[in-house]
Amino acid sequence: MRTRQLTLLDRLLAEADTVLRTLHNRGQPASRQSPAAGHRDSTFSDSQRRHIAGLMRVNHTGEVCAQALYQGQALTAKLPEVREEMRDAAREEEDHLAWCVERLRELDSRPSHLNPAWYGLSFLLGAGAGAVGDKWSLGFVAATEERVCRHLKDHLKQLPIDDRKSQLILQQMLADEERHGENALAAGGADLPAPVKELMGAVSKLMTRSSYYL
Repeated sequence: MRTRQLTLLDRLLAEADTVLRTLHNRGQPASRQSPAAGHRDSTFSDSQRRHIAGLMRVNHTGEVCAQALYQGQALTAKLPEVREEMRDAAREEEDHLAWCVERLRELDSRPSHLNPAWYGLSFLLGAGAGAVGDKWSLGFVAATEERVCRHLKDHLKQLPIDDRKSQLILQQMLADEERHGENALAAGGADLPAPVKELMGAVSKLMTRSSYYL
């Protein structure tokens, strides 16, 4: 039986469905069990709980942005193997989304209200990077994952020492993100110019500060 090739319209409709699922926290269920499963929560003060929730909200927004970046890049990538690389990474990021949402609910909190805006910006950046060329698109992935890993390492230091559940989630996310960055470079990603990395850093700081509270 012949498999029908997806048209651009087919791909756009599929991406639109993913957008709605991501922003309404109704994405695909995690393919892997949460690293925090089976661990009991500790008792936190109100200020500790708010801080943990703020950190997890930032990480959730980071995963929303990652979904958008990968989807935008997969839409405009020129080589089929690069498109598949983006989709594979996006599938793992879906686990991260589910884990962060679950943790936020446990903390009686919610995702950032700014996620739709960050999603739109990230999608445009990803589509633009894919349109420029696959080596730059992959380089963009590597640079993005490098910055995400810095955030995760910093958040692991900020978490209360007895918040084992959040620690386990972020540790697994860190391992996945480091691998995504390595895979992007191994697939031919180019090192981005310093001004581009500086701009990415500025945007990342704005996202982090706003998502923590909003």
